[in-house]
Amino acid sequence: MDKLNSYHCGSDDAPLLHQTIGDAFDQTVAHYPDRPALIVRHQNIRWTYKEYQVEVDRLATGLLKLGITAGDRVGIWAPNCYEWCLVQFATAKIGAVLVCINPAYRVTELEYALNKVQCKALIAAEKFKSSEYLRMLQVLAPELEHTPVSGELPQALALEKLPHLKTIVRMGEGKTPGMLNFSDVLALGGEVETQQLIALKDQLAPDDVINIQFTSGTTGSPKGASLTHVNILNNGRFVGAGMKLTAKDKLCIPVPLYHCFGMVMGNLACITHGSAAIFPNDGFDADATLKTVSEERCTALHGVPTMFIAELGSELFEQYDFSSLRTGIMAGASCPVEVMERVIQKMHMDEVLIAYGQTETSPVNHMTEANDPIEKRVATVGVASPHMEIKIIDPDGEVVPTGERGEICARGYAVMRGYWDDEEKTRETIDEDGWLHSGDLGVMGSEGFVEVVGRIKDMIIRGGENIYPREIEEYIYRHSDVDDVQVIGIPDETYGEIVCAWIKRKEGSTLNAKEVQAFCRDQIAHFKIPAIVKFVEEFPMTVTGKIQKYKMREQMLKKAQ
Repeated sequence: MDKLNSYHCGSDDAPLLHQTIGDAFDQTVAHYPDRPALIVRHQNIRWTYKEYQVEVDRLATGLLKLGITAGDRVGIWAPNCYEWCLVQFATAKIGAVLVCINPAYRVTELEYALNKVQCKALIAAEKFKSSEYLRMLQVLAPELEHTPVSGELPQALALEKLPHLKTIVRMGEGKTPGMLNFSDVLALGGEVETQQLIALKDQLAPDDVINIQFTSGTTGSPKGASLTHVNILNNGRFVGAGMKLTAKDKLCIPVPLYHCFGMVMGNLACITHGSAAIFPNDGFDADATLKTVSEERCTALHGVPTMFIAELGSELFEQYDFSSLRTGIMAGASCPVEVMERVIQKMHMDEVLIAYGQTETSPVNHMTEANDPIEKRVATVGVASPHMEIKIIDPDGEVVPTGERGEICARGYAVMRGYWDDEEKTRETIDEDGWLHSGDLGVMGSEGFVEVVGRIKDMIIRGGENIYPREIEEYIYRHSDVDDVQVIGIPDETYGEIVCAWIKRKEGSTLNAKEVQAFCRDQIAHFKIPAIVKFVEEFPMTVTGKIQKYKMREQMLKKAQ
């Protein structure tokens, strides 16, 4: 590498896989049919790779019977569960595009997501925490109440607010008007669909879009990052290789499946190495995670820093045995040095790695290595991952010298196809030479290690969740008593950052913070709801009228001192 320029290219020692996810899955089954593949503790699921394949194929043929074909979008709205895993691989096998819907989404967000990508089918859990998924669907589609319940092949739905949605599949044993049960779909496929599934192996292409991940946009509505088989299959494979996974490894996955961390760095990392994917619970629970690691003898553990902090702080921590642990990925937010040191010392994770990227790069484009010194594993996000180019540029697009700050840009196999049905936003993010502009500020050292030092955009990272203020602002604007609103992130010991809203009330309004929070509840995800609401008469501005959000943050920090 030219030490004068902030440019680095990852290793090309291992060739890229140019195959579909379904083919890769079947190859692994052929190699390791009797090895443990999927363990979902809260559902008492323990499948070998061969057993996993049987269930995936049952679901794939059932979806074909429902009329789902290659290119159709199938949404999944659920917390971590075995059904989620089956849907991930069954849709890949038939070429349907898996649409990941955040389990924390509420009515407004769900409606937007389903219509944006024109989902033909939705597979939903009954509920999770405070989210009553089926009730929210009934609010969006009151027509469902008058649709009969049947385990047979139903007629296509006709829903006014969700015109593209033809089938809803619910998890669990309850019966809901207008919805099929997941178990029904598993039983639908027959010999015709089995032959269809076999024929599809030669018809699907590795470069087809197979997954849509929603990422919040600075202009308000979420954007659907369109990812191909090649994008996410190789990304999972390289992450697994970084952890030195083999068929003897067991990866504990407490991170959510709807996000690339769970489905790519978790599930796909496992199936590309014959490792076992182990889920401790439907959502993160520190004690359930620790118990799973101890009892299942897990060798690897994923998490964002706040998860590791919660695990280290558990009152039951000393009761568990972590001697089997070796590695894992810490990502989603910057990691304090002391946390990394405690994870290595107390949790036996000598080879814990830091990964960095964004949904638009499938998601990893930087990762540390197991033998990197701890200061590199904490102060940096590592070097460019295999088959990826990284450069750091100034505002004019010129590559900066090493040691100088600039925007991190990435190019290579992992860069998304684009934002679904949004050419304008795609062009804003990926330039004509194929470079994806991250919006993150970084500094590259002489050896290619990159330190992330800030964000050009005003993105808030709360406990690993990426939050864009404009999206929240546009929703709060809808309140009849709100004249103007500005949202910022302010530091928080638990979550890294929390959401703070400054609001100008309309004249005569007595709107208070609790009313603002109540207005947001059940409409936007809980992690986006402002934890702090401040009412103001004006915002700090430049002479040209631009809001100075950094001054807002400074004021909040002074107030907290």
